[in-house]
Amino acid sequence: MSVNTKLYEGKAKILYTTDEPEVLLADFKDDATAFNAQKRGSIQGKGSINCTISSKLFEQLAAHGIKTHYIDCPAPNQMLVKAVKIVPLEVVVRNIAAGSLCQQTGLPLGTILEQPLVDFYYKDDQLGDPLLTRDRLLLLQLATEEQVDSIAHLALQINDFLKSFWQKCGITLVDFKLEFGLDSQQQLLLADEISPDTCRLWDMTENDPNRRVMDKDRFRRDLGNVENAYQEVLQRVLQVVESKN
Repeated sequence: MSVNTKLYEGKAKILYTTDEPEVLLADFKDDATAFNAQKRGSIQGKGSINCTISSKLFEQLAAHGIKTHYIDCPAPNQMLVKAVKIVPLEVVVRNIAAGSLCQQTGLPLGTILEQPLVDFYYKDDQLGDPLLTRDRLLLLQLATEEQVDSIAHLALQINDFLKSFWQKCGITLVDFKLEFGLDSQQQLLLADEISPDTCRLWDMTENDPNRRVMDKDRFRRDLGNVENAYQEVLQRVLQVVESKN
């Protein structure tokens, strides 16, 4: 399959068209950003690590009946995906209070939520990706009521699977971000990636609030050892996946 032209470049990936109209090539970058790209840097090997982790998780989710845009990985940092029209929502599922939830509510860091919280954010950098109520989401016509219901239901299903998977890796899934898209048949598919860039992950063997961090918070908060943390997550994911095969 030949790669044609660059279709889109985001903070973490470049999308290229291919000779198949409904297939795109996603090239994962080592670039790292935080705080709506106000902080920029690079994490060595991040593209390949995130692409590999995402591909393994997409394969595991597909085996559990979750439809995704994932097709194949032709290279460590490249993923063939189904072309989708992205629903302009960032869907955040929270199991434990951290990050903006603590800042906006005053909940202490590490508070375990009685049930998972699903938040919707408007995917718009110029507006700062604001948190939306359901009514505002519908007012802006970002998705239909049926799509919102489906996305919320899928997000919770994905959370159930990922919590269990990460636990097998010795990792606590604190919260994570999802994106969804519609294919040419208007079928809702899980898109984007699932990686230490999009998940807040804590090492279950560590109690220290800084040493336990295994995700992009190490970059955001200048904790150091970012590459080592990402590499450790990858190794644990591969161990769990290989143990199943």
